[in-house]
Amino acid sequence: MAAAHPVLHPPFSERLVSDRTVAMRTELRAPRDPGARYAGIAFTVLVHVALIAALLQYAPVQRALAKVKPIMVSVIAPEPTPPEPARPKPTIPAKTVRTQAPPPVQKVAEPPPVVAETTAVSPITLPVVEPPPAPVVQIAVAPEPPPIVPPRFNADYLQNPAPAYPPLARRMHEQGKVLVRVLVGVDGMPERIELKASSGHARLDQSALETIRNWKFVPARQGDQKVAAWVIVPITFTLDA
Repeated sequence: MAAAHPVLHPPFSERLVSDRTVAMRTELRAPRDPGARYAGIAFTVLVHVALIAALLQYAPVQRALAKVKPIMVSVIAPEPTPPEPARPKPTIPAKTVRTQAPPPVQKVAEPPPVVAETTAVSPITLPVVEPPPAPVVQIAVAPEPPPIVPPRFNADYLQNPAPAYPPLARRMHEQGKVLVRVLVGVDGMPERIELKASSGHARLDQSALETIRNWKFVPARQGDQKVAAWVIVPITFTLDA
């Protein structure tokens, strides 16, 4: 008997590659119809999807995927670009203004000073005229009038009676002094009689006024003339007399 040789199956990945190669060759050999080309592309995609799904369900593939370490990807931030240095502003050169020097000033020769000749004039002295003296006005001073001699009432030749003592006043023991003011006229007769000071008793005052009203007086004199003047006549009422 012939010895039996073991059948070796290629790995699943090699079969997948060979199937894809066959599909590609089939696609290349197909006619150039656009619709058939799109249908072939779609069929190829479906086949690949089905193969990937079947591959993920295969146990060895799952164990191989479990053992694969995840690849850590770190994003390296780009280095910051340094800012461009500030460009210096262009300096505008200052314009130089040329100033023309002023023309030289010509000095004018000053004329010589003029000396004025002055003639000394002697001062004129005017005579001082004094005003005439003011006339002296003599004011006539009137002579002072002569003093007034007051009237008299106690001359003997006048024979003036003493006031009567009222009987009732005597019984009442009334006594006192009365002052009577009399205006004597130029004829010597009393023109007005006033009570200057009372004795304190009306009966005594009334008796004195009535008595003096009938008296005669020597009129007052001022120089050689008779004048009317006032005189005070005192009357005393006393019970000791």
